[in-house]
Amino acid sequence: MTTAAIAPEQLTKRVSPAAAVRHTATLAWRNLVQIKHNPMELVDLSIQPIMFVLLFAYVFGPSMTGSVKAYLPVVIPGIIAQNALFAGMSTGFGLNSDLTKGVYDRFRSLPIARSAPLAGRIIADTAKQAWSMFILLAVGFLIGFRIHTNPIAVVGAFLLLLGFAILFSWTSVFIAMKVNEPEKVQIFGFVVIFPLSFLSTAFIKSTRGIPDWLAWVIRNNPVTQLVEAMRGLLLGGPVLSHAVVALAWGLGITLIFAPLSLRAFKKRA
Repeated sequence: MTTAAIAPEQLTKRVSPAAAVRHTATLAWRNLVQIKHNPMELVDLSIQPIMFVLLFAYVFGPSMTGSVKAYLPVVIPGIIAQNALFAGMSTGFGLNSDLTKGVYDRFRSLPIARSAPLAGRIIADTAKQAWSMFILLAVGFLIGFRIHTNPIAVVGAFLLLLGFAILFSWTSVFIAMKVNEPEKVQIFGFVVIFPLSFLSTAFIKSTRGIPDWLAWVIRNNPVTQLVEAMRGLLLGGPVLSHAVVALAWGLGITLIFAPLSLRAFKKRA
Protein backbone atom coordinates (compact mmCIF):
# COMPACT_ATOMS: atom_id res chain seq x y z
CA MET A 1 0.00 0.00 0.00
CA THR A 2 1.31 3.48 -0.84
CA THR A 3 0.46 6.98 0.28
CA ALA A 4 -1.35 7.54 -3.00
CA ALA A 5 -3.88 4.87 -2.09
CA ILE A 6 -4.78 6.43 1.26
CA ALA A 7 -6.93 9.44 1.82
CA PRO A 8 -5.20 12.39 3.54
CA GLU A 9 -7.62 12.28 6.45
CA GLN A 10 -6.57 8.69 7.12
CA LEU A 11 -2.95 9.72 7.51
CA THR A 12 -3.69 12.62 9.88
CA LYS A 13 -6.49 11.08 11.93
CA ARG A 14 -5.47 9.80 15.34
CA VAL A 15 -6.15 6.14 15.95
CA SER A 16 -7.98 4.95 19.05
CA PRO A 17 -6.09 3.31 21.94
CA ALA A 18 -7.71 -0.03 21.08
CA ALA A 19 -6.57 0.27 17.46
CA ALA A 20 -3.05 1.20 18.62
CA VAL A 21 -2.93 -1.97 20.72
CA ARG A 22 -4.04 -4.05 17.72
CA HIS A 23 -1.44 -2.43 15.48
CA THR A 24 1.27 -3.04 18.07
CA ALA A 25 0.26 -6.69 18.48
CA THR A 26 0.24 -7.19 14.70
CA LEU A 27 3.73 -5.75 14.28
CA ALA A 28 5.03 -7.69 17.29
CA TRP A 29 3.75 -10.88 15.64
CA ARG A 30 5.41 -9.82 12.37
CA ASN A 31 8.76 -9.59 14.16
CA LEU A 32 8.29 -13.03 15.73
CA VAL A 33 7.18 -14.69 12.49
CA GLN A 34 10.37 -13.46 10.82
CA ILE A 35 12.24 -16.16 12.77
CA LYS A 36 10.64 -18.73 10.46
CA HIS A 37 12.27 -17.06 7.47
CA ASN A 38 15.56 -16.42 9.30
CA PRO A 39 16.44 -19.61 11.23
CA MET A 40 19.81 -18.16 12.22
CA GLU A 41 17.98 -15.84 14.62
CA LEU A 42 16.61 -18.89 16.43
CA VAL A 43 20.16 -20.25 16.61
CA ASP A 44 21.29 -17.02 18.29
CA LEU A 45 18.41 -17.27 20.76
CA SER A 46 19.00 -20.95 21.58
CA ILE A 47 22.49 -22.19 20.71
CA GLN A 48 24.45 -19.21 22.01
CA PRO A 49 22.96 -19.36 25.54
CA ILE A 50 23.61 -23.13 25.67
CA MET A 51 27.21 -22.61 24.55
CA PHE A 52 27.78 -19.95 27.22
CA VAL A 53 26.39 -22.16 29.99
CA LEU A 54 28.49 -25.18 29.03
CA LEU A 55 31.70 -23.21 28.49
CA PHE A 56 31.51 -21.25 31.72
CA ALA A 57 30.34 -24.20 33.80
CA TYR A 58 32.86 -26.75 32.60
CA VAL A 59 35.85 -24.49 31.89
CA PHE A 60 35.66 -22.02 34.78
CA GLY A 61 33.64 -24.02 37.31
CA PRO A 62 36.35 -26.39 38.56
CA SER A 63 38.92 -23.61 38.98
CA MET A 64 36.49 -21.07 40.49
CA THR A 65 34.66 -23.21 43.07
CA GLY A 66 36.23 -26.65 42.82
CA SER A 67 33.45 -28.32 40.84
CA VAL A 68 30.88 -27.70 38.13
CA LYS A 69 27.97 -28.34 40.50
CA ALA A 70 29.20 -25.77 43.02
CA TYR A 71 29.65 -23.15 40.29
CA LEU A 72 26.21 -23.52 38.72
CA PRO A 73 24.37 -21.44 41.38
CA VAL A 74 26.87 -18.66 40.69
CA VAL A 75 26.98 -18.72 36.91
CA ILE A 76 23.42 -19.58 35.81
CA PRO A 77 21.79 -16.37 37.18
CA GLY A 78 24.77 -14.40 35.87
CA ILE A 79 24.53 -15.76 32.34
CA ILE A 80 20.75 -15.25 32.35
CA ALA A 81 21.27 -11.56 33.21
CA GLN A 82 24.05 -11.10 30.66
CA ASN A 83 22.06 -12.82 27.94
CA ALA A 84 19.06 -10.57 28.61
CA LEU A 85 21.19 -7.48 28.11
CA PHE A 86 22.60 -8.82 24.84
CA ALA A 87 19.09 -9.76 23.71
CA GLY A 88 18.05 -6.18 24.40
CA MET A 89 20.64 -5.08 21.84
CA SER A 90 18.66 -6.99 19.21
CA THR A 91 15.92 -4.39 19.63
CA GLY A 92 18.23 -1.67 18.38
CA PHE A 93 19.69 -3.93 15.70
CA GLY A 94 16.24 -4.76 14.31
CA LEU A 95 15.06 -1.14 14.44
CA ASN A 96 18.11 0.12 12.59
CA SER A 97 17.77 -2.64 10.01
CA ASP A 98 14.14 -1.68 9.34
CA LEU A 99 15.07 1.99 9.10
CA THR A 100 17.97 1.51 6.72
CA LYS A 101 15.99 -0.87 4.49
CA GLY A 102 13.07 1.53 4.17
CA VAL A 103 10.58 -0.62 6.09
CA TYR A 104 9.58 2.33 8.29
CA ASP A 105 8.91 4.45 5.23
CA ARG A 106 6.30 1.85 4.28
CA PHE A 107 4.86 1.91 7.80
CA ARG A 108 4.48 5.69 7.58
CA SER A 109 2.25 5.26 4.54
CA LEU A 110 -0.17 3.08 6.51
CA PRO A 111 -2.99 4.38 8.74
CA ILE A 112 -1.51 2.86 11.90
CA ALA A 113 -0.41 4.22 15.26
CA ARG A 114 2.98 5.90 14.93
CA SER A 115 4.14 4.16 18.12
CA ALA A 116 3.17 0.68 16.89
CA PRO A 117 6.40 -0.20 14.99
CA LEU A 118 8.63 0.70 17.93
CA ALA A 119 6.36 -0.84 20.58
CA GLY A 120 5.87 -3.97 18.49
CA ARG A 121 9.61 -4.45 18.15
CA ILE A 122 10.16 -4.11 21.92
CA ILE A 123 7.34 -6.56 22.76
CA ALA A 124 8.61 -9.14 20.26
CA ASP A 125 12.15 -8.91 21.64
CA THR A 126 10.78 -9.29 25.17
CA ALA A 127 9.21 -12.60 24.11
CA LYS A 128 12.56 -13.68 22.65
CA GLN A 129 14.27 -12.85 25.94
CA ALA A 130 11.76 -14.99 27.83
CA TRP A 131 12.55 -17.88 25.49
CA SER A 132 16.29 -17.47 26.06
CA MET A 133 15.82 -17.47 29.83
CA PHE A 134 13.78 -20.66 29.60
CA ILE A 135 16.52 -22.31 27.51
CA LEU A 136 19.20 -21.29 30.02
CA LEU A 137 17.24 -22.66 32.98
CA ALA A 138 16.48 -25.89 31.12
CA VAL A 139 20.13 -26.47 30.20
CA GLY A 140 21.22 -25.57 33.72
CA PHE A 141 18.74 -28.08 35.13
CA LEU A 142 20.08 -30.81 32.84
CA ILE A 143 23.64 -30.34 34.10
CA GLY A 144 22.76 -30.06 37.77
CA PHE A 145 21.37 -26.59 38.57
CA ARG A 146 18.41 -26.64 40.96
CA ILE A 147 15.94 -23.95 41.98
CA HIS A 148 15.54 -23.74 45.77
CA THR A 149 12.57 -21.38 45.96
CA ASN A 150 9.00 -21.68 44.66
CA PRO A 151 7.13 -21.10 41.37
CA ILE A 152 6.02 -17.61 42.44
CA ALA A 153 9.66 -16.60 42.98
CA VAL A 154 10.61 -18.02 39.57
CA VAL A 155 7.85 -15.96 37.92
CA GLY A 156 9.16 -12.95 39.85
CA ALA A 157 12.63 -13.63 38.45
CA PHE A 158 11.20 -13.71 34.92
CA LEU A 159 9.34 -10.43 35.46
CA LEU A 160 12.31 -8.69 37.06
CA LEU A 161 14.64 -9.76 34.27
CA LEU A 162 12.26 -8.76 31.49
CA GLY A 163 11.44 -5.47 33.20
CA PHE A 164 15.10 -4.51 33.55
CA ALA A 165 15.86 -5.65 29.99
CA ILE A 166 13.05 -3.49 28.58
CA LEU A 167 14.25 -0.45 30.53
CA PHE A 168 17.86 -1.04 29.49
CA SER A 169 16.93 -1.61 25.84
CA TRP A 170 16.26 2.12 25.41
CA THR A 171 20.03 2.54 25.17
CA SER A 172 20.12 0.33 22.08
CA VAL A 173 17.07 2.10 20.63
CA PHE A 174 18.84 5.44 20.95
CA ILE A 175 22.00 4.11 19.31
CA ALA A 176 19.88 2.58 16.53
CA MET A 177 18.42 5.99 15.77
CA LYS A 178 21.85 7.59 15.55
CA VAL A 179 23.88 5.15 13.44
CA ASN A 180 23.50 4.23 9.79
CA GLU A 181 24.35 0.51 9.96
CA PRO A 182 22.94 -2.29 12.16
CA GLU A 183 26.45 -3.61 12.81
CA LYS A 184 27.29 -0.41 14.69
CA VAL A 185 24.55 -1.24 17.18
CA GLN A 186 26.27 -4.57 17.81
CA ILE A 187 29.59 -2.81 18.35
CA PHE A 188 27.91 -0.67 21.00
CA GLY A 189 26.65 -3.84 22.66
CA PHE A 190 30.11 -5.33 22.92
CA VAL A 191 31.67 -2.07 24.14
CA VAL A 192 29.08 -1.51 26.89
CA ILE A 193 27.62 -4.88 27.90
CA PHE A 194 30.83 -6.88 28.18
CA PRO A 195 32.40 -4.46 30.71
CA LEU A 196 29.09 -4.18 32.61
CA SER A 197 28.64 -7.93 32.90
CA PHE A 198 32.24 -8.86 33.65
CA LEU A 199 32.69 -6.00 36.14
CA SER A 200 29.88 -7.49 38.21
CA THR A 201 29.24 -10.56 40.34
CA ALA A 202 27.70 -12.38 37.39
CA PHE A 203 30.58 -14.88 37.23
CA ILE A 204 32.21 -14.58 40.65
CA LYS A 205 31.11 -15.54 44.14
CA SER A 206 32.59 -12.56 46.02
CA THR A 207 34.89 -9.56 45.57
CA ARG A 208 37.46 -10.89 48.03
CA GLY A 209 41.02 -10.30 46.79
CA ILE A 210 39.91 -7.62 44.29
CA PRO A 211 41.34 -4.07 44.73
CA ASP A 212 39.06 -1.85 46.82
CA TRP A 213 38.30 0.63 44.04
CA LEU A 214 37.37 -2.15 41.62
CA ALA A 215 35.32 -3.95 44.27
CA TRP A 216 33.37 -0.71 44.77
CA VAL A 217 32.64 -0.56 41.03
CA ILE A 218 31.49 -4.19 41.05
CA ARG A 219 29.22 -3.76 44.09
CA ASN A 220 27.53 -0.67 42.62
CA ASN A 221 27.15 -2.07 39.11
CA PRO A 222 23.47 -2.36 38.06
CA VAL A 223 24.18 -5.82 36.64
CA THR A 224 25.44 -6.92 40.07
CA GLN A 225 22.17 -5.77 41.64
CA LEU A 226 20.15 -7.61 38.99
CA VAL A 227 22.20 -10.81 39.35
CA GLU A 228 21.99 -10.81 43.15
CA ALA A 229 18.22 -10.31 42.99
CA MET A 230 17.98 -13.18 40.50
CA ARG A 231 20.00 -15.43 42.80
CA GLY A 232 17.73 -14.55 45.69
CA LEU A 233 14.61 -15.37 43.67
CA LEU A 234 15.97 -18.64 42.26
CA LEU A 235 18.13 -19.88 45.15
CA GLY A 236 17.00 -17.96 48.21
CA GLY A 237 18.50 -14.89 49.87
CA PRO A 238 18.05 -11.10 49.83
CA VAL A 239 15.89 -9.89 46.97
CA LEU A 240 14.06 -6.64 47.65
CA SER A 241 17.00 -4.27 48.13
CA HIS A 242 18.83 -5.61 45.07
CA ALA A 243 15.70 -5.58 42.92
CA VAL A 244 14.83 -2.00 43.92
CA VAL A 245 18.33 -0.75 43.09
CA ALA A 246 18.38 -2.62 39.77
CA LEU A 247 15.01 -1.21 38.74
CA ALA A 248 16.05 2.26 39.91
CA TRP A 249 19.04 2.01 37.57
CA GLY A 250 16.72 0.86 34.79
CA LEU A 251 14.29 3.72 35.37
CA GLY A 252 17.14 6.21 35.37
CA ILE A 253 18.38 4.84 32.06
CA THR A 254 14.86 5.03 30.63
CA LEU A 255 14.30 8.61 31.81
CA ILE A 256 17.46 9.63 29.97
CA PHE A 257 17.33 7.56 26.81
CA ALA A 258 13.59 7.12 26.13
CA PRO A 259 12.91 10.84 25.42
CA LEU A 260 16.10 11.07 23.36
CA SER A 261 15.15 7.93 21.43
CA LEU A 262 11.60 9.10 20.72
CA ARG A 263 12.83 12.49 19.55
CA ALA A 264 15.38 10.87 17.25
CA PHE A 265 12.75 8.37 16.08
CA LYS A 266 10.37 11.17 15.03
CA LYS A 267 13.14 12.92 13.12
CA ARG A 268 14.39 9.80 11.37
CA ALA A 269 11.18 7.82 10.81
